[in-house]
Amino acid sequence: MQKGWNFIKVIHRSFFTPISQMDHSTRYRYGPTLKWNPMVEEYFIKAYGADHFSRISAALVRPSCYSCIRVNTLKSTNDAVIEKLLEIFKERGMPDVVVQESATTWKPDNCCKTTLESIGSAESSKAIKSISKCQFPGLDYVVFVKGSGPHAIHYGYNEGKPLKEVIVSRKCAEAVLRGAQVYVPGVLACSAHVERGDAVAVSVAVEQSGPDGGWGIAMTRGTVLQGSQADPYYFERDGFYIGQGTAMMSRAGIFRASEGIAVDMKERVFRLPSFYDLLEGEIFLQNLPSIITAHALDPQPGERILDMCAAPGGKTTAIAILMKDKGEVVAVDRSHNKVLGIQKLAAELDLSCITTYKLDALKSVCCGAESDNLPNTCCSEDVQNMQKSDLSSATIDVFDEKLLSQKNIDDLQAKDGQYTSKAELRKHIRKLKNGPGRNHTAGGRVEKSQGFSPNSFDRVLLDAPCSALGLRPRLFAGEETIDSLKNHAKYQRRMFDQAVLLVRPGGVIVYSTCTINPGENEALVRYALDTYEFLSLASQHPKIGGPGLTGSCQLPNGFVEEWLKPGEENLVQRFDPSSDHDTIGFFIAKFSVGHKNI
Repeated sequence: MQKGWNFIKVIHRSFFTPISQMDHSTRYRYGPTLKWNPMVEEYFIKAYGADHFSRISAALVRPSCYSCIRVNTLKSTNDAVIEKLLEIFKERGMPDVVVQESATTWKPDNCCKTTLESIGSAESSKAIKSISKCQFPGLDYVVFVKGSGPHAIHYGYNEGKPLKEVIVSRKCAEAVLRGAQVYVPGVLACSAHVERGDAVAVSVAVEQSGPDGGWGIAMTRGTVLQGSQADPYYFERDGFYIGQGTAMMSRAGIFRASEGIAVDMKERVFRLPSFYDLLEGEIFLQNLPSIITAHALDPQPGERILDMCAAPGGKTTAIAILMKDKGEVVAVDRSHNKVLGIQKLAAELDLSCITTYKLDALKSVCCGAESDNLPNTCCSEDVQNMQKSDLSSATIDVFDEKLLSQKNIDDLQAKDGQYTSKAELRKHIRKLKNGPGRNHTAGGRVEKSQGFSPNSFDRVLLDAPCSALGLRPRLFAGEETIDSLKNHAKYQRRMFDQAVLLVRPGGVIVYSTCTINPGENEALVRYALDTYEFLSLASQHPKIGGPGLTGSCQLPNGFVEEWLKPGEENLVQRFDPSSDHDTIGFFIAKFSVGHKNI
């Protein structure tokens, strides 16, 4: 385990160079300060201490120094993937990427020697430092690809000739910092007379406080930049320059097109490779704590497991692979399109044990209902329970009778004498006449669920929707208030109550979030242990994250938020973005379920 820790520390230290050493310009640099709601900032300072919270805020505005790749061990090996990646990088003009076998082979003194140099060559030649296998026990199928940065970029500013610039949205900028290109929908403003092939500096417009106390961008898309102080957000963009690229369209083309690459990024502050469409089915780009979450669940072949908020499917597929694709992983999400995304990912990774449903996690339990042809579930989107007698008594024409006879009417017979209305029959006939529709086309079918029977799962993963205040890079955090954080916590408790009902006695619940907010992490654990005496915290393997927070915190309204008790902190995993692990902010708690007395 110590070997793995040392490995991450070496990557982290060799990646970062203090911004103050990079560029003495007060404008054309990357040195953002994360904005928080004042009351939220005060709350976090109470939780972490001023110095620690300052380090967390500074870490959040930067991407992790490495990309974490999960290898699909059912189709490939890490050695085979590394060999293929090296070949791909060589074809892309990166022949000098090296394979690091262990932490002892790193040479931190040489890792960032180009950081302070002038950048005049193509970005691709320096984007990747090295590839290595993960050194943490049990995670040997994980591959790290190390990037570089922060880099000083010489934008070539001339007082007599202002830069041609492009302003992008915050979400676009955060993606660019992770290695993406600038796509058309992300562009907010552009200098006049920008033509295809021009070099443009890329900066970001971050939300600002409005007169009503809210946050927003007071800029009309398509605004013309003059390169003067009269430009929108001129001073607010000081220190928010993320790189330089080549315009792939003229200014007019950028704001007429609906899609496509607007700027091909050539020089970036942080250089992390893009894995878009690389080795599809063999690898999956995933944050390290998310991979560890699947291990904490400890899924076993043959078990029935529920992923309650499964989109986009990373943890779902990780669980399925750990089960060797044997058993059943039920993945649910309330969004039709997100469920389709999970289906697509499962097919891409060639996993057959995953069953998907459209379902709101707050309605996961189907109490008092009988199971249908799907074990332990009360769900179906199709018209069910239709009797032959109902069909014959309905007013339908001869053609409709032929349509129905072509389908196996026996499959539509009612159970327990339930009556099927004529409206339902007509709806079913329309489906037969007009085709299956969007939800039922090949490759696009999404089954709706009415919930599942209590005690019907061996293990339940609740990767709860949260404030996401641990995701990085993050350039703005002011939208969250104390009230919104409390609402997240209430929502999560309601979902956790559903998870408790669905897992069988002797089973396991794993709860995780991607936030640094103790109210959504340690406070949830306190609620769970105080509410359900048959729940207990369980040890996790591998144990890589740090301890949780103990004690309590008084909120501005006087309410005292209770966290972990002494002795419980080492049974959870808290990933600190400012630590040497250099991960996103993340939290994992694992519960063993005893004999229920609900």
